[in-house]
Amino acid sequence: MPPFGALAPFRIRSYRFQWPADLLTSWAFEMETLILGWYVLVETGSVVMLTLFGALLYGGTLIAPMVGVWSDRIGHRNILSGMRTVYALVAGMLMILAFTGRLTPVIVLALAAITGIVRPSDMGLRGALVADTMPAATLMPAMGISRTTTDTARIFGALTGAGLFAAIGIGPSYAAITFFYAVSAILTWNTVVAGGARKKEEITADEQPSPWRELWEGALLVWNTPRLHAVVWYAFLFNFAVFPLTNGLMPYAAKEIFDTDQTGLGYLIASVAAGAFVGSIIMTRSGMKTELARIMIVAGVIWHILVFVFAQMTVLWAGIFMLVLCGFAQSLTMVCHTVILLSASTPRYRGRIMGVRMLAIYSLPLGLLVAGGLIGWIGFRATASLYAAVGLAFTILIAVRWRASLWQARTLPEEPQRHAA
Repeated sequence: MPPFGALAPFRIRSYRFQWPADLLTSWAFEMETLILGWYVLVETGSVVMLTLFGALLYGGTLIAPMVGVWSDRIGHRNILSGMRTVYALVAGMLMILAFTGRLTPVIVLALAAITGIVRPSDMGLRGALVADTMPAATLMPAMGISRTTTDTARIFGALTGAGLFAAIGIGPSYAAITFFYAVSAILTWNTVVAGGARKKEEITADEQPSPWRELWEGALLVWNTPRLHAVVWYAFLFNFAVFPLTNGLMPYAAKEIFDTDQTGLGYLIASVAAGAFVGSIIMTRSGMKTELARIMIVAGVIWHILVFVFAQMTVLWAGIFMLVLCGFAQSLTMVCHTVILLSASTPRYRGRIMGVRMLAIYSLPLGLLVAGGLIGWIGFRATASLYAAVGLAFTILIAVRWRASLWQARTLPEEPQRHAA
């Protein structure tokens, strides 16, 4: 381990560009989701419309595997910077509509659907880009630090978004969001990629398989590798059972359960992120002796139990405390999840495998839509308790079904080419 310890990933030039780019994107994501979620809920007064908005942000999960195929072909950096340029353009349109007074919930939903085509692939491509350039021994701290971009965004991005929205309105707030996306796209373009795009001279036109063939090969690899298979099932489960409760449905919980405003909503979202940030920092320690799969499973079980307890809260400060604990368990679970997935992937298939993993995120909009209907029928508390209980049961079932593969020694990825500092 280099002498800089947890900060060793910053010795890689690409990471020094990617980390702030990911940070700005995550800040913009959180500000945008909070501002538009609150706007849709207040303007329509419908939890179903709120869940529809949240679901549209993940509509592109169906094409995430194909995005992974093309990122393997033309480079993870190229695809990721292009996606972030799209975010900036859409945010600019929302800013103009807000300033001119022509913004409506229908337009918000339509533009959310456009962004949702590519947004689900962002997190997977971040991991692939990190793995392309990071030495194997530094992958764990690199992913832990990378996860802090999301955690700090949910703390400061949510609080900033709520504060800006309440203080200066949606138009000026979106000016800041557009700026964040634009700078992020520029920084992403300046990263250096070790093995993202395959060189054209290495593969002739006759030898190159079709994108659909490459997609099928990636799906088969996941299906036939028990460790990958189990981890993808976990991704599907977590996104269906717990993420909707601490993500898309938080505006409803803030307004209807805790009887608070945008500022209170910001505190609730930030509390999840505060716990997750602590967990991410802990996971930067690459010298852990405990097998990552065991940490992931145990933390996942605790995460579901904590979400169940949170569902019983009615006082704001108690909800905030429970969400801090939920965020901590969430971070331990998801950092281990990502490192296991990348460690079991070869550079040639990395984009496709991450794309298949992102396909599992389609369970998040499904979970949101189902929850929206259940809340209207049995209420938020009963719905959240049911989701946590079902998630807990399947977390244990998956661990039992693939116990041999999940408990085996961790496989490290191939050592990528190093880049000069």
